[in-house]
Amino acid sequence: MDIIKLTRELGAAIQQDERYINFAKAREENENDAELNELMAQIQMVQMNYQMEASKETPDSDKMHAYEEQFNDVYTKFMDSDKMKNYEAARAEIDSLMNYVMQILGLCVNGADPATCEPEIPEEHSCGGSCSSCSGCH
Repeated sequence: MDIIKLTRELGAAIQQDERYINFAKAREENENDAELNELMAQIQMVQMNYQMEASKETPDSDKMHAYEEQFNDVYTKFMDSDKMKNYEAARAEIDSLMNYVMQILGLCVNGADPATCEPEIPEEHSCGGSCSSCSGCH
């Protein structure tokens, strides 16, 4: 039995799963969205400016605070976009699938019966894409 061959087959099956298809579509939509790309560029610029100021011998605390506020404003716009919320929800679904698969593999490595072992499923968590009210991702 070739474990690598079977793993590749599992990978192909995952790519046919609706959760993966939704994730790939959402990722592509984000990558092709000019507004999201502009917001990401703004986030990166603010981070760079913040780091440059922070690395000075005597950073200007007013500038640092202004950069923090600017970052929070842009990041909120970025995360509140419908496409980003859709992406985060799709990412949570594929992450959940992958965690479940990895738990099954872990049980099997520890001697559980592959045909019947069942991982504990954590309490359902619904992600709207905004981490501000998050109780934690699973």
